[in-house]
Amino acid sequence: MNLLFDFNVDKETSTIHITREFAADQDLVWDAFTKSEILDQWFAPKPFHLQTKEMNFREGGRWLYAMVSQEKIAGYSLVEFLEINPKSSFTTRNSFSDENGNSVSKAVTFSITTNDFSEKDGTTTVHITKKMASLAELEKFVAMGFREGMAVVLRGLEDYLQAAMAGRK
Repeated sequence: MNLLFDFNVDKETSTIHITREFAADQDLVWDAFTKSEILDQWFAPKPFHLQTKEMNFREGGRWLYAMVSQEKIAGYSLVEFLEINPKSSFTTRNSFSDENGNSVSKAVTFSITTNDFSEKDGTTTVHITKKMASLAELEKFVAMGFREGMAVVLRGLEDYLQAAMAGRK
């Protein structure tokens, strides 16, 4: 099956648009984006893995996690949940942080990210809209390899979903 992966940068609005299809039902894909025990399995490009320090998936809650390579913490990120529409979308404020969730990056201060989910005929489409604070921050974020990193991470999600779907049979 040839599943869509589309990545577009809109410099006028300092926004990244990502659309990715998955051969899995919407409930499973939603859980993969919203449960830390599942996120820890796929939300990191190899050779990194993820370690959730804190997760409270609710409006006003947050997800604090570390990117880890060979048991050494490479950095922390904070995701603050701003709005949640169960099983269909959620919006977050994302930033690089220290182990307590305090912002640490001057180059990329934060982004506002909306994840929208829809399903048709057993294929779930996730549309991610990432609005950066400025054009300069957008350009730095893209230059850091965000497109390539997301492609690898979303391939990891596809692998996780295939295994989960096979386990249901």
